[in-house]
Amino acid sequence: MTLPELMRQKNMSMYKLSKNSQVPYTTLNDIVSGKTRLQKCSAETVYRLSRELGVSMEALLEPCMEQRCSFELFKSNVCHRLKALGDIPFIAETLERDDITAYYKKKWYPECLYLLAMLDYVSRENNVPLCREYNNLRKMRLSSTLFPAGVLTAATVTRNERIKKQAEQEAIPEFLRFNIIESDVRNVN
Repeated sequence: MTLPELMRQKNMSMYKLSKNSQVPYTTLNDIVSGKTRLQKCSAETVYRLSRELGVSMEALLEPCMEQRCSFELFKSNVCHRLKALGDIPFIAETLERDDITAYYKKKWYPECLYLLAMLDYVSRENNVPLCREYNNLRKMRLSSTLFPAGVLTAATVTRNERIKKQAEQEAIPEFLRFNIIESDVRNVN
């Protein structure tokens, strides 16, 4: 949970947190506004904030340390995991890990919906009933279409928008439902 989220959860203003933790208000304001990164603060500052908020220093720093990879790399990793595990173990692990919910909570909607689309696609391919836990997410749709990098590059280089239209026509329905263009998830090296 981020510092602003923790403050909201504890119903604590910046002024109150600053006063109780003895972290200068300007420092706290810089952290909350994003001007200063929490992970670059002194251990004493992190300690004082974590103590006042009732969380460990690690819990306070965790959101700062997580790096989001490119969407193309994310897709590749998911496809490789599917290939390495096999269909049924992939379904089981995806449901057990519940990364779909974790991505949604982080507001990483492309990753959330891509993984859900993959889960639904593999479930359909193996006649496995869909997990109803994600029905609310199945109503979502990305505001703009996400095309594979190769499709975007080909369309740009050739100045031919029909390449994108063809990719849409060939897209796997489970992905297209979320405005993600994906046609081949099994052919990975």
